[in-house]
Amino acid sequence: MFSALYFEKSLRDHTRVQEILDRYPQLPQIECAHYGEIFNRSAQNFRLQKQAPALILAEKRGQRVLPAPSGYGFHGGRSYYFSHMLNCLYDCRYCFLQGMYRSAHYVLFVNYEDFAQEIITTCRQQKQPCIFYSGYDCDSLAMEPVSYFTDFFLPVFRELEGATLELRSKSTQVRQLLKHDPIANCVVAMSFSSERAGKRWEHKVPDLAKRLDVLSRLQLAGWPIALRFEPVIPEAAALEDYERLFAKLFAVLDAGQLHSVSIGEFRMPRPFHKRIAQLYPDEPLYAAQTIARDGLLSLEAGDALISKLEARLLEYIVTEQYYRCAADA
Repeated sequence: MFSALYFEKSLRDHTRVQEILDRYPQLPQIECAHYGEIFNRSAQNFRLQKQAPALILAEKRGQRVLPAPSGYGFHGGRSYYFSHMLNCLYDCRYCFLQGMYRSAHYVLFVNYEDFAQEIITTCRQQKQPCIFYSGYDCDSLAMEPVSYFTDFFLPVFRELEGATLELRSKSTQVRQLLKHDPIANCVVAMSFSSERAGKRWEHKVPDLAKRLDVLSRLQLAGWPIALRFEPVIPEAAALEDYERLFAKLFAVLDAGQLHSVSIGEFRMPRPFHKRIAQLYPDEPLYAAQTIARDGLLSLEAGDALISKLEARLLEYIVTEQYYRCAADA
C-alpha cells in the first residue's frame, strides 16, 4: 500500500505511530522534523508519486476545525470540516486535490485527541447545531484499516449533543463501522458517478455493485446513509447513464430512510485546474470549454444537466431530502 513510512521525530513514541510502524516492519521508516519538509518540498510530480506514495505520520498543529465552504453540505446547522488526512487512496481524474497539493503522499495526523477537543469546544461555543465534515481533504473511510479513525471519533460524537458527523467516502471499508452500534448523528455519505463516468475517471475506486452492497448493509444495520452525486460531468449520454444509476440504487436502498441526497457540478479554482491540465495534457476533461464564476471554473452545459437530473431524482425522493451542492473547493 505504501512505498515508505515517514514520521515526525516528536511522535516517535506516540502510540498510534508505533502501532503503524510495527505493522509495516518491511517498509523503510524515515524520521523527519516536520511533515512539510516531505509533503511541501518543490519539484515534486504528483503523477509519478501517485504510482508509489508514502505515508507520512504527523501532528496537526494550529487550527484543526475550519468553517466549511459556502454551500458544501446539507442544512441543519453551522458547518465545519476537519481533516485527519491529506490526500486520497483513489485516483480520480477530476479530483481538485491534485491541483491543491504538490505531493501525492498521504499524510495521517495522529493527534486525534486534539481534533476531538477542538470539535467539542467549537460545538459548545455555538448556540445552534453543528455539522462536521471529515471527507473534504481525503476519503473518510478508505484508510480505515490503518487509521482506525471511526473507532476513535464515533464515541466522541455519540456523546456530543447538537453535533452531526458526516463520513463522506467512495470506500467499501466499513468493517470497523459495522462493529459499532449505529448513532443517529453520524451520516455515512457515499459518493457516486454513473458507471460509465466511474470507469473513465475514478481509478482504483471499488465498483458500483460493491459500494451499493456495503451501503445497503449499513442502512439495514440502522446507520443514517446519504447519497452524493458529484461532480456531475456533462457528456452526450450522461442523463441516460445517471437515470440507470438512480434505478439501480433505489431498487436496493430504502429511499424514504435516506438522510439526504445531493448533486453537484464539476467546479474547481482556476489555479488548480491549470496545474492538473499540465499533469494530464491529453485528458479531454481539462480541455473542455469552461465557464468562470468568482474564480471557479465549471463546465459548459453542467447546470442544464443538473436541472434535468434533479427532476429525475425527485421521482424517488422528496424535496426535503435533496440539496444542490455548490461548494467552493
